[in-house]
Amino acid sequence: MMQEEIHIPRKITNQLLHLAQQSPDQEVCGLIGSKNGLPIRCYPINNIAERPGQRFQLDPSQQIAAMAAMRDQGEALFAIYHSHPSAPAQPSAIDLEWAAYPDALYLIISLNTKGILEMRGFRIEQQSAREIALALSED
Repeated sequence: MMQEEIHIPRKITNQLLHLAQQSPDQEVCGLIGSKNGLPIRCYPINNIAERPGQRFQLDPSQQIAAMAAMRDQGEALFAIYHSHPSAPAQPSAIDLEWAAYPDALYLIISLNTKGILEMRGFRIEQQSAREIALALSED
């Protein structure tokens, strides 16, 4: 069985890494919209979790507004992203439990890598994660 690989544009990758670096003590989060299966736009959303340094919770009104904006732009939900300020770029038990969009890619950015930012992608379904290979693209 061939390993699935998803291409993420350098512009979006840089934007996600920058957002994570701007809030090194809190998990940043948001959505990524796509057209024709290609990720094209990042929608940062406030993290309203009670302990934002350890988990994320998308602000519901901002999530609804982002989904409406995607629909208006003819985009589909491609990915849900968040950062881990002090943990590896892999889903936590809470990430697995709260994952509600099995068709979306879950991108996790880790700042816990001695100055090297790490981003990994996962499909999460029924509290089980499967890693998806990420490749950087120029478009």
